[in-house]
Amino acid sequence: MPRLPLEGIRVVDLTAVWAGPYATRMLGDMGAEIIKVEGAANPDMLRSLAMLSQPDPRSYNKAGYFNHNNRSKLGCSIDLTKPDGVQLLLRLVAISDVIIENFRADVMDRFGLGYEAVKSAKPDIIYVSMPGHGKSGPEAHHVAYGTNVEQLAGLVSVSGYVGDEPHKSGISYGDPTAGTLAAGAVVTALLARKRTGKGQYVEIAQRESLTNLIGEFVVGYSMNHRIPERIGNRHPWMAPHGCYPATGDDQWVTIACETDAQFSSLAEAMGAPGLATDPRFAELPARHRNQEALDEQIAAWTASQDRFAVVATLQTRGIPSAPVLTHIDLLADPHLAARGFFERPRHTEAGAWPMEGPVFRFKTSEPHLQRNAPCFAEHNDYVFKDLLGLSAADVDDLYHRGVIATEPNMSGHQ
Repeated sequence: MPRLPLEGIRVVDLTAVWAGPYATRMLGDMGAEIIKVEGAANPDMLRSLAMLSQPDPRSYNKAGYFNHNNRSKLGCSIDLTKPDGVQLLLRLVAISDVIIENFRADVMDRFGLGYEAVKSAKPDIIYVSMPGHGKSGPEAHHVAYGTNVEQLAGLVSVSGYVGDEPHKSGISYGDPTAGTLAAGAVVTALLARKRTGKGQYVEIAQRESLTNLIGEFVVGYSMNHRIPERIGNRHPWMAPHGCYPATGDDQWVTIACETDAQFSSLAEAMGAPGLATDPRFAELPARHRNQEALDEQIAAWTASQDRFAVVATLQTRGIPSAPVLTHIDLLADPHLAARGFFERPRHTEAGAWPMEGPVFRFKTSEPHLQRNAPCFAEHNDYVFKDLLGLSAADVDDLYHRGVIATEPNMSGHQ
């Protein structure tokens, strides 16, 4: 089989929740060996989510959120609050290429695992930090989650319906954004090391990575001193541009017309060709001014039809349209099925389920899911015996002293 792009690269993964694990998941999908390190007293908090609904004492291995974010990885347990745990991690770093963490700004230094300490174990290491607010500045020690990064990045202020309050996204949008940038930063640093022979420290502040995505609003205000109005599903100049009801419970379809010709085709499809000559709607500027009246006309038409039927009718006429799909719809989507988008990796304890595959498609080496997410400490023997060369007696001693473990202490996470 052709080699994947990052085969031969080893990453020590100290990340948790979403932003950091998303970055390392992408690297793992591309062939890197990702070793996720968790402490028995401080496992990835996402493991606790399954405990809310499952009486199984090992439900921490069956949390969907955790397993989604940590596929294509190996897992081991090291207690970094113990000096011997820190030394064990440094031994692992010494045979690795990258270490990545998304703790609060001061945590790694308190562990004794700041960049200089890690660099002493591996001079050309690539060290990636993903603090919420950055390592410097007055907010450096603030705690951050996706739920508040969106507000700090300005995204929520421009999201919402006309005349309504600000809305956050339905997900913690800053997490995968920061994770994607971090994965790109790792690859960039690897290329730089190949050219120069030197590793480096890379910092990605999650707040800044998301703020970067609303730049047009910042630049717009600096030029014209206008604060943008929240416009919901509408568009600054296209009309119609909205989400309309279809038959069925909570079924919706989206329609957008960029040109007068597209709107004329829409009017024909609706069986109301006169709309295209109505002075309120005949030309784009007029349609934009009269969106409310136009939306009422379109909604009355879509409400009596199946959302997929609307899309089929409009797409054949070259009119941008799409159904609003739920996560359940996605699993049955014929287009995604035809492209082999979903795969079914098997989990040691939780079984198999469909999961989206890597989005990068290389003609020479098409990536697939390398493995499902690890059970807690599933690969301790591989990491400590095979990679680090510890004897069985040495490993038993580490277990005895609590430096490593086979199970997490979930009592504080229920």
